[in-house]
Amino acid sequence: MYDIIIIGGGPAGLTAALYARRANKSVLVIEKAAFGGQITYSPKVENIPGFISLSGNEFADKLVEQVLEQGAEVELAEVKGITGGDVKTVITDGGEFTAKAVIIATGAKHRLLGLDREEELVGNGISFCAVCDGAFYQGQTVAVIGGGNSALQEALLLSDLVKKLYIVQNLDYFTGEKKLVEQLLAKDNVEVFFGNLASEYIGDGEITGLKIKDAKTGAEHVLEVNGIFVAVGLIPQNEPFKNIVALDGYGYADADETCKTETAGVFVAGDCRKKRIRQVTTAAADGAIAALAACDYVDTLSRV
Repeated sequence: MYDIIIIGGGPAGLTAALYARRANKSVLVIEKAAFGGQITYSPKVENIPGFISLSGNEFADKLVEQVLEQGAEVELAEVKGITGGDVKTVITDGGEFTAKAVIIATGAKHRLLGLDREEELVGNGISFCAVCDGAFYQGQTVAVIGGGNSALQEALLLSDLVKKLYIVQNLDYFTGEKKLVEQLLAKDNVEVFFGNLASEYIGDGEITGLKIKDAKTGAEHVLEVNGIFVAVGLIPQNEPFKNIVALDGYGYADADETCKTETAGVFVAGDCRKKRIRQVTTAAADGAIAALAACDYVDTLSRV
């Protein structure tokens, strides 16, 4: 039995593992795909303290190396659920593991459009985060797909950096806040295509254009762009834990900045938690907070 099992190997989960090991707790990190999380899609990252520039993969590799050096164990498996009690059982497709405390740090996936070659173009012209990648398109032409608050916020940030910004919205109106809409439409370099669907990514190996289709007439048009920011929502990866952690209406773990859930000994960290800002630094902060809270919980059990 481990002191702490951490589900998810992104910045939140790996930071939690680091802090828990520094507190001399036995730790297992379970990751279902690739360590590093969403940041591995970023070919160049410049907003991580202490690094002028590095790729998301390089950052992930450094995190994993640091955690392994501290003595954490890792397991590649998909978690199917957790059973509660004083001893938590984490059920995976490769077996069961037990621990005194569990930290859920499964993150959230960016919702994709389902177009051909979409996944292979992520990081090669398709981005999700203007804060992370916007500066790489300074003085160029980009498109934002989406019309909610997230898309509008991405577009506002990009409009101050790029030469030309197209916004493609499938509806005939924006669904985001009126104030954001007013600010965006006041920009001279912004052009909006309402009632249009993104239908094809143009480019061999990297993005050179975006084909859009009028939802009513079927007429198609190609926008020449250097990059595309997809902002059509996130999908939190919390479905296996809905029986043990309260979720909000969007599927995020309904926990505050303490990272504690209503289930004793179960904590959440990172993008899977209800929060406003989702960046690598906020994920790492959650990981530290959740780990220290989990360590306190384990220490309390040992004193009983």
